[in-house]
Amino acid sequence: MDQIPTIKFLRLRPESDSDIPLPRYMTPSASGMDICAAIETDMVLIKGAIALIPTGFAVAIPKGFEIQIRPRSGLAVTHGIGIINSPGTIDADYRGEIKIAVINLGEKNYTVHRGDRIAQMVVKKVYQARLKVVEQLDETDRNSGGFGHTGR
Repeated sequence: MDQIPTIKFLRLRPESDSDIPLPRYMTPSASGMDICAAIETDMVLIKGAIALIPTGFAVAIPKGFEIQIRPRSGLAVTHGIGIINSPGTIDADYRGEIKIAVINLGEKNYTVHRGDRIAQMVVKKVYQARLKVVEQLDETDRNSGGFGHTGR
């Protein structure tokens, strides 16, 4: 089994954000850690709006890993709240504040409150590939068929 990576967390505003929980797994088998909003006051996301929500923390991710920011299914299904660039990628060399780029795709305005769980983060192993220029590619049964090629 691969070694479990350690993600270092830094609270950026500990004097004002100590009430905001750090990301955490909500169940023993969860693959993503829920992330909470570190906003000072309520934020209303009008229909169709995009907003950047601060989390109050930065991370140090070990080389060879990334963090993917993904929507929470309950917010997506119930309120239409998603991540505009889902999944968002946090690279191992980024040290700034983690901010969540949300979009309201729902039918109504949605209010984000301080401490609300707004997204989830999943730690993933990554590889940097080598590119090789070739004269032609290996053929497959599918070849260049795409965009509905295999039927419904």
